[in-house]
Amino acid sequence: MTDPAITTAPRARRRPAFHALRVTTVEPLCADAAALTFEIPDRLAGEFTFLPGQCLTLRREIDGRDERRSYSICSPAGTPPRIGVRAVPGGLFSSWLVHGIRPGETLHVMGPTGAFTPDLGDPAHHVLVAAGSGITPMLSIAASVLAADDASRVTLLYGNRRSGSVMFADELADLKDRYPARFHLVHVLSREPREADMLSGRLDTGRLLALIDGLIDARDADHWWLCGPHGMVRDARAALSGLGVPTDRVHQELFHADEEPPAQTTADHDGATDDRPTSEVTVVLDGRATTFPAPRHGTVLDGAQQVRPDLPFACKGGVCGTCRALVTHGQADMRRNYALEPAEVDAGYVLTCQTFPASERLTVDFDS
Repeated sequence: MTDPAITTAPRARRRPAFHALRVTTVEPLCADAAALTFEIPDRLAGEFTFLPGQCLTLRREIDGRDERRSYSICSPAGTPPRIGVRAVPGGLFSSWLVHGIRPGETLHVMGPTGAFTPDLGDPAHHVLVAAGSGITPMLSIAASVLAADDASRVTLLYGNRRSGSVMFADELADLKDRYPARFHLVHVLSREPREADMLSGRLDTGRLLALIDGLIDARDADHWWLCGPHGMVRDARAALSGLGVPTDRVHQELFHADEEPPAQTTADHDGATDDRPTSEVTVVLDGRATTFPAPRHGTVLDGAQQVRPDLPFACKGGVCGTCRALVTHGQADMRRNYALEPAEVDAGYVLTCQTFPASERLTVDFDS
């Protein structure tokens, strides 16, 4: 690889950086989940001011590798950031956070990111559909929306396997007690029978349609927020589409996307040797442009990290949106997207962890 060319561009807004934050509390939520609260020094108060629904990215070095994971903030706006974590079997990061971290220890944390956020200045009826640990951002959204004004309402449809696996059960009950007329909470359990058949089973398309028909006037809901595994979000979008809900009212976030591998194109199979085509890629970050040759069979993020290790990323699965950038020149092939809104895609934004160069020259701007 030739030496990258570095040019200077006008100074742009800085991306969030990692900081060592002290963990003040670790609260067990159920057998496999916990909530961690961070202490924010005064000098970082501005950088860690968050919007409900945003997430924090944590970094840890494991066997010499830079491992990163994003976790949604569960605390309401204006309070210290607190994340909810459910241990994933065999997970290098989540199990350590749930079972290994103790109050007083420090973690490397990036400032809040993400656009899965409501407008707190606009009174509205928000319908939240969550499953499992997808409740984490929903708790922040619900608490923040209800506290913002006396007119907003929240309906939460929350799916779990059993009552013992429900995260934030007590806090959700407290919200119901505090806002009995404006917060409607519905628990659905897939492996534990409930009094009503409608509340027993998975939150699939049929059950969601039944719940909406019995509990919600779909035309009255201003915003729909979906968070959970890919299958649940897919089914919910199908149900809402069938009801004629406009797509700009539906917002989604996934906590993983393992069920669906990224799409492949014929370019992946055209020649298996090192003479496959390359592109001249330029990345712009923090006002600095770096140009380098990148193979078209590799993602923009993977290629750019060879010359710009400061690039923002977390999940590398097209879920968190941390590596979002704007294509300002050339063509790119984004193969999977679970983080960007349709309007962002139409405007030219891509997730660089899922995007491949598709023209001789390509420029992506992380500052836009």
